[in-house]
Amino acid sequence: MLKDIFGQAWEAMVYNRRRTTITMIGMAWGIATVVLLLAYGAGFSRAIEAIFAQWGTNIIGVFPGRTSEQAGGEKSGIKVQFTQDDVDRIIASVPGINHISPTVNKDVTVQNDLHTYTWTVNGVMPVFQDIWKLDTAAGRFFNGQEEQQRAHVCVIGSESKTKLYSGGWAVGQTIRLNGVLFTIIGVLVPKMQEGEDSDRNRQIYVPFSTMSDLADTKYLSGIWYNYQGNYQLTEQNMRNSLGAAHHFRPSDHSAIYVANLMTELHQFSILSLALQVLLSLVGALTLGIAGIGLMNIMLVAVQQRTREIGIEKALGAQRRHILTQFLSEAMVITGVGGVSGIGLAYVVSLLIGRIPFYSELAQHAEDADIQLLISPTSVVVASTILIITGLVSGMIPAIRAANLDPIEALRYE
Repeated sequence: MLKDIFGQAWEAMVYNRRRTTITMIGMAWGIATVVLLLAYGAGFSRAIEAIFAQWGTNIIGVFPGRTSEQAGGEKSGIKVQFTQDDVDRIIASVPGINHISPTVNKDVTVQNDLHTYTWTVNGVMPVFQDIWKLDTAAGRFFNGQEEQQRAHVCVIGSESKTKLYSGGWAVGQTIRLNGVLFTIIGVLVPKMQEGEDSDRNRQIYVPFSTMSDLADTKYLSGIWYNYQGNYQLTEQNMRNSLGAAHHFRPSDHSAIYVANLMTELHQFSILSLALQVLLSLVGALTLGIAGIGLMNIMLVAVQQRTREIGIEKALGAQRRHILTQFLSEAMVITGVGGVSGIGLAYVVSLLIGRIPFYSELAQHAEDADIQLLISPTSVVVASTILIITGLVSGMIPAIRAANLDPIEALRYE
């Protein structure tokens, strides 16, 4: 019996193939829109993650400021100054630290035989390479032995290399930093950089111990570390430790400035999630419009086949058989349209490829552009919305057909 019912549904679709094709196209367009919108939302999230991933996400930087609240008998406005002891305090009080490095930076004159510039030089420990993911395009980063020996070696940014040596080889060359000779042992891979004013790829790194030849290293410019564990608890433990040592309240955000990349990433993740929900709703509404079209077509089919339904009921067809007949017709249209729409979405995503995003604002930022990569999750979510739309759109006409009175149906002209 069911085989006959499905056969009748298929014959009806073939007989009205123009109407059926148009309805399938509408369903295909709707599901393709849903899939592509979900792919765009997922691509936007991946782009944001790529921006943060160039530095690493589980890293925290802390920098001295001035107190803005009275605490421990101390008046506000006291300048906070970090020393090497604060590095030891953080190590002792914050669990889960992988690497930690004090930093001292200073703008100095950088010279070679042909050029003179003023760039920022950073005195850091060798582990700073792991903290900030400073990969080298040529040469290497300085090591612990060079740190202990106060070696006059340096690692330069990609833009520094271009400006000093153009297309020439930089590793092994010597430059003067404030008149002091340093040997270049590495050139860094370029980082994403917003505009020409950013000096991100012009900065130079030297061993922390050697930095004392260029600047006073008693007081630190800041402290950077990476860690494992909860980012909020890690920051709070650090604030508590430094607050007790320097007599300021841990809640005083002016006393120390904290750059917690996980906090910023979490904020962007909330925005990305909100965007994906919005795009899903827009896609569902688009698919809902296609569903309304399917419902109208099926209602027309019920009206045109009223006499046929009466004959089927007179021959013994039960209510569920009529319901299954029209619902199966609606679901076949939905299924074929859905498969075609998903295929269309894949074709469109391949044709579009990469959508410029951060690369329009920054250099070396192609990895942070939006890729319309359709994930299995996007397909499952879109298919679920499609099935619900098809069921709702097909059920109403099917119920109407199943509830027809056979006598009235036979009289219908």
